[in-house]
Amino acid sequence: MRAIHVHATGGPEVLQLVDITPPEPGPGQVRVHVAAIGLNFIDTYHRTGLYKLPLPFTPGMEFAGTIDALGAGVTGWTVGDRVATASGAGGYAEYALAPAERLVAVPAEVALNQAAAVMLQGMTAHYLVTSTYPLQSGETCLVHAAAGGVGLLLVQMAKAIGARVIGTVSTEAKAALARGAGVDEVVFYTRESFPQRVRELTDGRGVDVVYDSVGATTWEGSLDSLRPRGMMVTFGNASGPVPPVSPLVLSSKGSLFLTRPTLANYIATSEELAWRTGDIFAWIGSGNLNVRIDRSYALADAAAAHRALEGRETTGKVLILP
Repeated sequence: MRAIHVHATGGPEVLQLVDITPPEPGPGQVRVHVAAIGLNFIDTYHRTGLYKLPLPFTPGMEFAGTIDALGAGVTGWTVGDRVATASGAGGYAEYALAPAERLVAVPAEVALNQAAAVMLQGMTAHYLVTSTYPLQSGETCLVHAAAGGVGLLLVQMAKAIGARVIGTVSTEAKAALARGAGVDEVVFYTRESFPQRVRELTDGRGVDVVYDSVGATTWEGSLDSLRPRGMMVTFGNASGPVPPVSPLVLSSKGSLFLTRPTLANYIATSEELAWRTGDIFAWIGSGNLNVRIDRSYALADAAAAHRALEGRETTGKVLILP
């Protein structure tokens, strides 16, 4: 089969197309014939070594397809089932492995490419608004990168709850996408001071919560956009990791709350995984959640896909197709 291998960490050029033997599922695993792979920033963190994996490796945790083979002890699944996961291994390939307990069934009304597009980003948006900071109707949130993959889904979920959404973007084209998803107020963080604009839009109070996937470049401004006792949710490092923080900073800016969540802790049980994906697939099937797939790349062009993502060229979701 064809797969992408990383033999040494570094830039996109380290993503090399190779021809290898398909992996055999071990106990509790299934092998999936991959239909679509979701591209995520965590893939770039693995590639650069920010999040370390043993070398060599094939990146890709999020994919959808059909079950091709079952490992020992696997029950409840059959060959040919349509499935998706955000907890797989070696997804940048024609065949990949996943723990059977971390799979979800993809209903007929949801296309496999849609499923691949929402497993990680959709569940991230879901846990942010339902669990990390359970957003309430009438509250105001600030969503950075509102036209990004998580951003567009997060905005739609926040609006469905009844919240007011302020979203930051960098271009007019991205502003149009953000407004189309439901953003109430767009802030161009490349042109204006977003903390100052947020204060103006909230009559000086600040927002109840900031959902920040950008990291280093928005960190200070995000803290300055919060109301007293508001919550700072930093869940990504698109511009680099946030530097070390003194707890006294949180005190001086209004007794703020700070959390750095990760998806694994919010799908720790099968019940929680089923809840989040069940909601998301139901919303897609009913037309209440729009999934924007910005572009797709062939497996051989994985390096170009990474360059586009890291260069902030994309809006919505990017897929890699084996």
